[in-house]
Amino acid sequence: MPARFSSSYAVLTLIVILVAGCGGETSAPAQPTPEPAPDLRAPAPAAPATTAPAPETQPTAAVAGASAERPAAPQATRCDPGAYVRMRTPRLAHGAVVRDSAQAFRRPGADPLARFGATNENGVPTVLGVLGRVVGPGCGARWYRVQLPMKPNGIVGYVRASDVDLHPVRTRILVELGARRVTLFDDGRKVLEARAAIGSAATPTPVGSFYVNQRLRPTDPRGPFGPGAVGISAFSEVLTGWAQGGPVALHGTNRPELIGQAVSNGCIRLRNDDLERLFARALPGTPVVVRP
Repeated sequence: MPARFSSSYAVLTLIVILVAGCGGETSAPAQPTPEPAPDLRAPAPAAPATTAPAPETQPTAAVAGASAERPAAPQATRCDPGAYVRMRTPRLAHGAVVRDSAQAFRRPGADPLARFGATNENGVPTVLGVLGRVVGPGCGARWYRVQLPMKPNGIVGYVRASDVDLHPVRTRILVELGARRVTLFDDGRKVLEARAAIGSAATPTPVGSFYVNQRLRPTDPRGPFGPGAVGISAFSEVLTGWAQGGPVALHGTNRPELIGQAVSNGCIRLRNDDLERLFARALPGTPVVVRP
């Protein structure tokens, strides 16, 4: 990872987000640093049209708050310019890594939503969760329909294909709040099932379709966030005045006796050994579904 991703500014910002954002612990962790994850900026070749999932027509308006899973009507030929093709399956998803900068739109080229730089507020690469592509001439991707790491939860937009690089991920995470359970799948196979602590009644864990957008390592693995945090694109829906909007993560803990209870400020706590197993596989771009 380039040296610029580990700036002191990123470390100081991360302290605020983790202490104020979701932990619900009384003690603050030592200064965390961004996880030296694999090089996510290397472009991956786009899937050939002959192997793409069933085509869909481009939605007429991907509005803020629209469901990431809402299908569109089918179209006869997936290579027709303007056709929309879903790219996410139970076994394969993609993260879109912003190159230099990328602007997100509600519709391709219209109604700007936000602009993203190559790195986020914590100094790690900006990754968007890919749902599908809008086909251009020659059947190549012209636009990607993506989940955005911003409020309101579930917001979806479009970014130009030329502004991002794709990398494939074969993992997905299911969080079941009622069962206090986190399940990790890899290539469709269950590889981890772990008991979890979740948000309290006053500060509940948000439900919906999200994705892993960053992985972070505290320098003190004995702190309230354990050995690491897997950040997702969800935000607390009640802690509106908190740092960076109150982002949510799956992280470790120094209070393992609270696992299985509804005690956090919205984050999902795991035993540290379970968190390490999750952390090793859940690359940015991994889909995350949180159910009641």
